[in-house]
This record gives sequence, C-alpha cells and structure tokens, in this order.
Amino acid sequence: MLKRGVGSPRTRKGEPMQKKNCYLTLFLSTLKLSAFTFGGGYVIVPLMRRRFVEGLHWIDENEMIDLIAIAQSSPGPIAVNASIIIGYRVAGVLGALCTILGTVLPPLVILSLISLVYAAFRDNAIVNVVMGCMQAGVAAVICDVVISMAQGILKLKKALPIIVMVLAFVGQAVFHLNVILIIVLCGLIGAINTLQMRKKGGQDA
Repeated sequence: MLKRGVGSPRTRKGEPMQKKNCYLTLFLSTLKLSAFTFGGGYVIVPLMRRRFVEGLHWIDENEMIDLIAIAQSSPGPIAVNASIIIGYRVAGVLGALCTILGTVLPPLVILSLISLVYAAFRDNAIVNVVMGCMQAGVAAVICDVVISMAQGILKLKKALPIIVMVLAFVGQAVFHLNVILIIVLCGLIGAINTLQMRKKGGQDA
C-alpha cells in the first residue's frame, strides 16, 4: 500500500525540511525535469530517480521501482502518474498538487506556443533534422531506464521477479503480446505470491 508522507524529507545535513521548502523543491524539481526532458515519460523516469533517490534521498531505490510500476500500470501518461505518486509519497495531497503542476506546466506552455506556428514548425528542415537526431538520444536514455530497473530487480536476488521480468520481455518482444495483458498478468502473479506468503506467515505463527 502506498503510504503518504512517511518520514519527513530532510536536508543534506540530515535536518528535517520545512513543509514550505519541501513543496517548493517538489515543484521546482518536476518543473525543471519536465521543461528540459524530451522523448516522453520513459525518459523522465531515470531523471526522477536521480533527483529523488540519489540527489535528495527522499525515496529509496526499491520503493522507486514500486512507484514506477504503479505509474506504468495506471491510466494516463507515465510522467504525470509518477510525479503524482512521488509528490503524494513525499508530502501528501499538497505535494502531489505541486508535482503535477510542475510536470504539466512546461508542455502546456510549449505546445500552446508551437500550435501558433505549427505549419512552419512542421515543414522546417532544420527542425526535422534536430528531432531526428534527438531520437537517438531518447533511445539511449530509455535503454538506461531498462538497465537501471533490471539491476534493481536482480539485486533483490529473488527468483520470481527475475522470471517475471524475463517472461514479460519475451512476451512483448518476441510474441508481441498486448502490454495491458502483460501488466495484468504480472499483477495477478504478484497478488497470488503475496497472498501465499501471508498465508504461509500466518501458518508459521
């Protein structure tokens, strides 16, 4: 279960951070990530991880993987879903409002401006070349996401998550199964495994 605001955010010196500063940090962090990130939600995920896990130390590595899984399996863009979950996890409802505002504001402004000159922007040869070159960088960042998340799964040293990860990859890459079907099956496997562990724990007690 996703817990709200467990453990107050702290400064780099280990001192508790004031709520006002926490909200501002959440807003500015997601604003900067959203404004300077190209390539969709999968690109912003490793940058969120670097900011909130490695930089601010507000969320640990394993929990970040869980939050990304929830964001991926929920309806809507993964970048917005992830920002909402992270904001709520760190500072509750107000934190979620800060992160979602910071995430949606840059693309809203940029796309509104582009729509005014869309025809010229679309037919510009220089813009087309730039966007084509950026696709290579986006692919590299997405590969980094896959490797980072896979390493987190492997560090758990549990057979079931590793088997599920491999089967999910084969199912999509080889057999081209629907992503929704894969997510639902993975969720069912996780739920069944959790119920069995709880039942076993109750019997041992």
